[in-house]
Order: sequence, then structure tokens, then C-alpha cells
Amino acid sequence: MTGQVRTVDGRVAGRRGQATRQKLLDCLSEMLSSSPYRDVKVIDVARKAGTSPATFYQYFPDVEGAVLEIAEEMAKEGASLTELVSGRTWAGKAAWAASEELVEGFLDFWRRNDAILRVVDLGAAEGDKRFYKIRMKILNSVTNSLTDAVKELQAKGRVDKDVSPAAISGSLVAMLAAVASHQKGFTTWGVKQAELKPNLALLVHLGITGRKPTK
Repeated sequence: MTGQVRTVDGRVAGRRGQATRQKLLDCLSEMLSSSPYRDVKVIDVARKAGTSPATFYQYFPDVEGAVLEIAEEMAKEGASLTELVSGRTWAGKAAWAASEELVEGFLDFWRRNDAILRVVDLGAAEGDKRFYKIRMKILNSVTNSLTDAVKELQAKGRVDKDVSPAAISGSLVAMLAAVASHQKGFTTWGVKQAELKPNLALLVHLGITGRKPTK
């Protein structure tokens, strides 16, 4: 946290105020992991943080405003997902390794941020542009890098010219996001977590390279 963190009325928060603000955010994050978003109230967050609703309102206009703060921080972390794709080699055994690491990193990110991502998905689905932009910021970090990878393969003659790099990349990332948010549900289909990752990596590899992987 920096000295430029401000209260709702524009005052710069001191070190103690920053700590209180962060504690409120931490408590809210914890509550989102165990309670439906709509059920979380300011008074409950404040009580859990050992402070008052009045203090909460010094830093956030409402619960949604605080949730957006958490989501923005999560999106900044999500931007690092581009490192899973950018500069990777999509040929031979290296392509299979890249596919596996992309799937592993994507699923891990979703697991760690499951609670806030559910809220972001809900807000985006309801047409809230603020949540939609956050969701797209995360997905774009991977989509844009995959698009560049497909374009590079096309330039080398390894991928058919008729393939749309943006369409194939966007479809793969949308698939990864859907699977990541449904990880627990796969067990009801008799799919073990150990089986999910390699099969998802296979789809990514086929989508990007158009070829079966070399392991």
C-alpha cells in the first residue's frame, strides 16, 4: 500500500488508515469465500474486521465498491498470465510443455481467486461494465499472446492461412475460463483432477498447432 491511498472524501490515508482499509478488504475476501455475494453486508464486514460500519464507509462507498477494489488487484495479478504464453516455442516437445504450463497456470490462478472471480463473472453476466472490463483484462492477457503465437506459426507455414488467430485463441481462452470455473463439477462426471489437466492441454495444443503433441 502507498501513501496515496485515499478515503472516500479524498483525504490521504495514513499508515494506520491503510492498515484498517486493507484489513477490511481481507475480511471481505474471506467472507466471499464462504458466503453468497448478495448476502455480505457492510455491518458484517466491519464486525469481522473489528471496526465499525462508519469506518468502512470512510474507505468504500459500499460492499460493491470494496469488491471492485479486490477485483482490480486480482486483475493486476492476472496480467502476469501472459508470461505463460509470451515468447514460448510452439513446435515439437516445447509446444506440449507450453500447453501443459498454460493449463496449470490458468487453473491455479482460478483456484486461488475463485471467490472474487465468481463475483466478477456474476457482475459481467448482469451487464455491469466495470466487472466486464476486469474479466476481459484477465482473459486478454492470455488471448493476445496466443493470437501472436498463432500468427507466428502461420508466417512459418505451420498453421493454415484460413485459421483466424484471434478466433481460435479467444475460443481456447473462453474454454479455459469455463473449465477453470467448473473444476469441482468435473468430479460428478467421473473425471479426476489428474485427468483434467493433460486432456485440457491436449485441446490447447491441437487448437494452437493443429497437430497432435510430441511428448
